[in-house]
Amino acid sequence: MPFYLILALSVAAQQRGGSDEVAALLGRIGDRVERYYARAQSVMCQETVRLQPMASDFGPTGRARELVYELRVAWDPAPSADVPPEPTITRLIRSVDGRPPRPGDEPGCMDPQAVASEPLAMLLAGRRQQYAFSWKGIGRTNRRATVMLDYKTLASAETDIKWRGECVSISPGQTQGRIWIDAASDDVVRLDEHLVRGVDVPIPRNLARMSGSGWLNLERADSSIRYRPVTFHDPDETVMLPNSVETFTIIRGAAVPRLRETHVFSKYQRFLTDVRIVQDPAAPR
Repeated sequence: MPFYLILALSVAAQQRGGSDEVAALLGRIGDRVERYYARAQSVMCQETVRLQPMASDFGPTGRARELVYELRVAWDPAPSADVPPEPTITRLIRSVDGRPPRPGDEPGCMDPQAVASEPLAMLLAGRRQQYAFSWKGIGRTNRRATVMLDYKTLASAETDIKWRGECVSISPGQTQGRIWIDAASDDVVRLDEHLVRGVDVPIPRNLARMSGSGWLNLERADSSIRYRPVTFHDPDETVMLPNSVETFTIIRGAAVPRLRETHVFSKYQRFLTDVRIVQDPAAPR
């Protein structure tokens, strides 16, 4: 899972949660997300990623891989009313296992993508029709009163499988999850997601001969995103931003069948002028 932005929304419907209230709430969320993406390009941070293979008893096994990135969100408004905007996460590698990257440090199969989709884009007006949202209720998260919305991708969503050499990326299509919103401040404080069902992945013929099997099976893909308030100065501003992401995947037939992945976000910086990441010519792409 990738860099995750926060949004604010009204929770006026928290005691009722009927379909009309949820629809109105989602409309306000979409407007807020669009405005937020427009300004989020001025925020950068450090992302520390730890990739830990797991044993069958779910304990750690083998050596973990640690990567440090400079990270930001890129967003360009839609070119037309028929094309929804595409917010993306942009990563620039800064260290690999505690040392500067070298030209031979090609991205591993399990490493985060240099450019990836921003998941809260599903709340934009042009994308919400791909999901079914429902009211879950109210509760508490980190001692905060929260409002909960559940969501699920619609049946029309398709699995997207892309092979790059011996590496494969899988967008399962069918997922469901829950969003927690702070009832006092209207901030999203947590987002969880998991598979609706497992996904069978055909292995290309040349690789199947090497692996001895014709299929992989994505059995489990859980993620949990947590947020925290970050305060900037001159001018003063407090913004809810990602604090951490934890994912756990099980892919039967893969070289690493079980993987726990943690992302920790720190060293947030806000720029009052346009900012962009420039690739270091010496860094691996």
